[in-house]
Amino acid sequence: MNHAQHFISVFKNARARIGAPFILAALSLLSGCVTAPSRAAYCPPKGTWERKSPAEAGFDATQLAQAIAWAQTQPTDWPTDFSTQTEIFGKQLGPVPKTRAAMNGIILRHGYMVAEFGDVEAVDPSYSMAKSYLSTILGLTIDRGMIGDVQDEVGLLVKDGGYNSPHNSKVTWKHHATQSSEWQGELFGKSTTFIGKEEYGHAAAKPRDIHEPGTFYEYNDVRMNRLALSLLRLWQRPLPDVLKTEIMDPIGASNTWRYIPYDNAFVDVNGTMMGSVSGGTRWGGGLWMDSLDHARFGLLISRDGNWNGKQIISSAWIEQATRPQGMNPEYGYLWWLNTTGRWPAAPKTCFSAQGAGDNSIWIDREHDLVVVWRWHKGAEVPAEFYKRILQALTDA
Repeated sequence: MNHAQHFISVFKNARARIGAPFILAALSLLSGCVTAPSRAAYCPPKGTWERKSPAEAGFDATQLAQAIAWAQTQPTDWPTDFSTQTEIFGKQLGPVPKTRAAMNGIILRHGYMVAEFGDVEAVDPSYSMAKSYLSTILGLTIDRGMIGDVQDEVGLLVKDGGYNSPHNSKVTWKHHATQSSEWQGELFGKSTTFIGKEEYGHAAAKPRDIHEPGTFYEYNDVRMNRLALSLLRLWQRPLPDVLKTEIMDPIGASNTWRYIPYDNAFVDVNGTMMGSVSGGTRWGGGLWMDSLDHARFGLLISRDGNWNGKQIISSAWIEQATRPQGMNPEYGYLWWLNTTGRWPAAPKTCFSAQGAGDNSIWIDREHDLVVVWRWHKGAEVPAEFYKRILQALTDA
């Protein structure tokens, strides 16, 4: 064990005595000392992106071109006009665009643009990719000392009635971030039960027993929206503003993206009505963003939260968020993982933000790869694309 690793171990053991914010800051610095030599330093300035040829980036150009050509034969079957939105998800609460872009994507290696296809500047709904952005806002909230520990009960700080019941009072921030909160209630006209086809479409559920918080995994957007509302209560300013000023602006993102609340999701925060955003676009609204901005965000996460020497999100949070944390071994803190081999040819350490449609940011830090892929087929198709990209590497 080297000196930096030794100190990390000491700080982790001292967390409870010294306090989470200090520990996270220290771990960010020390973790950077451990990982920095293996991580490329290039970060694209705002409005531009340096390109490298496949050969310069360590790819066989022919194989990479073949991988992309194959990917382009795998478009989503979702209609371009969102005409099945209500059928699939139920009664809508917010807007969706009139049309969407066709399949598009970006491949980054060592931070440089190696390949792009389709309209990567199209601003489209990202669906549940937004959850990984909420994870990052949660990490930032802990970094700033606004939350003492991810395992604290939410109701210790959020006093809006949502955590008053004996059951909901047990819900922690970690429970929300691992989709195991079992939070019970109704929010913006939608119930956590998901009962009723008119309200929930194909996701309509049957009644079931409710479990203790932290003991049962369920992918549930009402509970995710409760997490977003709770974060809004702490920041006391809209989360899109937090995302913009604290994360997206520092990494040079465009001004074209939007994070849109439901029409009825406006709440009183110290006398000002503010929109509370969602964890997806299931019922409209959500995070609308182009592939270029998603790629910048993915690169930030792949760099352990550091951008041009500035630690925007602590590396300690990203390390926690991208390893198994709850009842689902394939799920961290709102990131999908490869721990059980969902992408068999890829390292077990890679992870992804994923949304319906299908939309994804795939991050493989072992090979310093970030892949943004929009409007492709789901199921086993991403695994095949990632395998073909990895097979095209000549320096792996």
